[in-house]
Amino acid sequence: MKLKRIQQVENYIQQQGSISLDELCSVFNVSKNTIRRDVNELEKRGTLRKVYGGVVAVENTLVPYENRTIRYQEEKEKIATIASTLIEENDLIFIDSGTTTSQLLHAVSPELHFTVLTNSLDVVNLVASMENIQLILIGNSYKAKTRSFVGVEDEELITKYNIGKAFMAATGVSISNGLTNSDLLEYRIKKMIVEKASSVYLLADGSKFNKSTLLTYAPLEKVDAIITTPDIPMDYRTFCQEHQITLFTTT
Repeated sequence: MKLKRIQQVENYIQQQGSISLDELCSVFNVSKNTIRRDVNELEKRGTLRKVYGGVVAVENTLVPYENRTIRYQEEKEKIATIASTLIEENDLIFIDSGTTTSQLLHAVSPELHFTVLTNSLDVVNLVASMENIQLILIGNSYKAKTRSFVGVEDEELITKYNIGKAFMAATGVSISNGLTNSDLLEYRIKKMIVEKASSVYLLADGSKFNKSTLLTYAPLEKVDAIITTPDIPMDYRTFCQEHQITLFTTT
């Protein structure tokens, strides 16, 4: 439990860049003495440095959206191409915000008629040029860092949609912590979508596995299929077999 918390604290500090000890106590619901011990341990690892009243990440590991788009670009396109074959005529689908999911519509036949729910600006821009796709936008506030819309005033609105297929992204994927991300507002949307969708497809290259961030929006066993690269760790292949999760890998 302690090791898991320390890892979560480290991930959270890296995501935030800098944060006060009081805020860490509030986020993780622990005493200041506990947080000080965690911070001391992380300082020994060299991942942060202490400042008056708080801590600063030595190196922020959240890669900017623009850089993430370039990284593993060919793999992302291959993953999206496989995912596009799962879309059928008259489907109602959700496309998550992310650098891999944003590639999905590039591979879809322009003759196909279906409806897209999304909170991704990149997906919105693509749909604008595809006359056979009906678009429903989720989120009322734009977040430039992830090019996504977040915040839902009426959460019941999402649950009213009969979402057939959800194509999801994740900042980190692990067997113990499932599908994770770091933004509370994005987390709420992702969680509601996964709970409502009939089928959940995870689009993630091999670099995302055995990693986790602050918030789990779905356990891994909730996923119906994983579309990834061949370097997915062997224990995830075994997990998929044991939980009847279809595994698609690129070539």
